[in-house]
Amino acid sequence: MLGRLNHVALAVPDLAAATAAYRDTLGARVSAPQALPEHGVTVVFVDVGNTKIELLEPLGAGSPIAAFLAKNPSGGMHHVCYEVDDILAARDSLQASGARVLGDGNPKTGAHGKPVLFLHPKDFFGTLVELEQA
Repeated sequence: MLGRLNHVALAVPDLAAATAAYRDTLGARVSAPQALPEHGVTVVFVDVGNTKIELLEPLGAGSPIAAFLAKNPSGGMHHVCYEVDDILAARDSLQASGARVLGDGNPKTGAHGKPVLFLHPKDFFGTLVELEQA
């Protein structure tokens, strides 16, 4: 079911500072910031060749990233994203196996313009898992 690792997401308290650190200190290529109001975040993608690092900053007080940063003020790993060929088939298979899909269970459009779902971290050993249709 799982395809390649699409990205590892890091919640950061200051997106501009995190972007500068990856670009200027580490020499990475970074994208322009992209606001995703439906997800309550602003994102920047860091290209590391074989995958990406997604830097997440809260967009609005109700952002799930704001809640994460309240518990982890310095930031930290928020989730991992894996690609799947068919997100609806993956969802149905996972739910039949007892895994919990967050939200209403229907995919939303992610930062890459593709359908995404999130799986409950308690079902995956404390790690929030995002699935993105390839």
